[in-house]
Amino acid sequence: MNVSHSTISTKDKSLTNTHPRQKWRNIDWPLVEKSVNKLQVRITKAVQQNKWHLVNRLEYLLTHSYYAKLLAVRKVIQNKGKRTAGIDGKKWLTPESKMLAALSLTGNRYKAQPLKRVFINKPGKKKKRPLGIPTMYDRAMQCLYALALEPIAETISDSRSFGFRKFRSTKDSCQQIFLCLSQKSSAQWILEGDIKGCFDNINHQWLLDNIPMEKSILTQFLKAGFVYKRHLNPTKAGTPQGGLISPLLANMALDGIEKLLSTRYPKRGRKHCKVNFVRYCDDFVVTADSEGTAKEIKDLLKTFLNERGLELSDDKTLITHIVDGFDFLGWNFHKTRGKLLIKPSKESIQRFVNKVSQTIKIGKSWSQELLISKINPIIRGWTNYHRSVVSSEIFHKLDNILWEMLWKWAKRRHPNKSKRWIAKKYWKQSNTRRWNFQTKNNRLLLLSDTKIKRHISLKLQMNPFLDNDYFNERQNKLRFRKVVPY
Repeated sequence: MNVSHSTISTKDKSLTNTHPRQKWRNIDWPLVEKSVNKLQVRITKAVQQNKWHLVNRLEYLLTHSYYAKLLAVRKVIQNKGKRTAGIDGKKWLTPESKMLAALSLTGNRYKAQPLKRVFINKPGKKKKRPLGIPTMYDRAMQCLYALALEPIAETISDSRSFGFRKFRSTKDSCQQIFLCLSQKSSAQWILEGDIKGCFDNINHQWLLDNIPMEKSILTQFLKAGFVYKRHLNPTKAGTPQGGLISPLLANMALDGIEKLLSTRYPKRGRKHCKVNFVRYCDDFVVTADSEGTAKEIKDLLKTFLNERGLELSDDKTLITHIVDGFDFLGWNFHKTRGKLLIKPSKESIQRFVNKVSQTIKIGKSWSQELLISKINPIIRGWTNYHRSVVSSEIFHKLDNILWEMLWKWAKRRHPNKSKRWIAKKYWKQSNTRRWNFQTKNNRLLLLSDTKIKRHISLKLQMNPFLDNDYFNERQNKLRFRKVVPY
């Protein structure tokens, strides 16, 4: 057990002889986060100054920090999979087990246990994708080393990469594409890229040679293997999909595309190729002035990815004209009469309709109150995602579709009652609307009540570890941004 006592406060030292349960409950979490953040800031500054020996020392200090170990355990137990055990069957559900876990975290003679292999459904598809579930201890170790690796990744990453990064989202990707394509003189050709099995195929040797972290620990993360149907299988390539450090490793493997394109296609003079790059995880978009340039870029990226053991998906990597439009992250981008329009994609709309339809089908015998409580979160989540684009007309159409579904649900429950009786029982009239599907305590949300609000552009050069004030101010602006009519 390797605990750095230099980072333990006087308050925590006084708890040394107390019961682990009591120690966990008395942790000063703001102080823990502040201490870890200070080290992360120092790592960020060292990377910017290109002092890699200092970076290595600070990484060691953070991964052996008592506070960092506490924070790693806390992140694991707050994760969605906190009640899903690995192959050892262990869960950290009590304050005592959490505290003991934090005290036991160490890289000394660390050996990762194999992952438990499960298969989960892909959104809107019949295919299933493999997922590896590490043990709780291995998750905490991944989280601990991710705390040290994240400041490095944030500092050296592509500026237009938005997936799995602090204070960045799909909406930032959407806004960046808007800025690249909205002008009359903007690029007209689009390369839509998708990497085949990105998480499963990244070359291990490339990661070991290029990821700046302790090689013995990274080797354990990568070579842990997985258990499926009681059979142990080796992991010869890929990152531990399902592990907390996997998105970070995948992002770092793909970083460098933006620099490659800017070097090959510099934005100089009037006749530059209008090449812009936007990536979210393993999906990306590249703009170009011609179809020929887009094909050149595709060949260039094939070589770049091949070095990392990756390849483009032939089915999903397309070259399209902006007038024909393309789908990205659930939105459709296309130009009509020179104006760029961004709307929810047909696939996204269909998934929403199917999800609500399935909920109503399952809830044939539910009370109206319960049905409303199940549908409202679906509506709220979908409208919040699409409220920053041209969605008003689609919101109204979906309200009508939802009304028809609910009408069939109500008629099925009362086949011998008149339409007027059914309407009076389930729909109420208000000062502003005649048809409100509601009870005394709850009302079904209407998609059309969601106001369209433009997303605020992100300053790409800002670093979350150095420009915290900017990101806090931006978050506040996003909460209270003005409504923009379309």
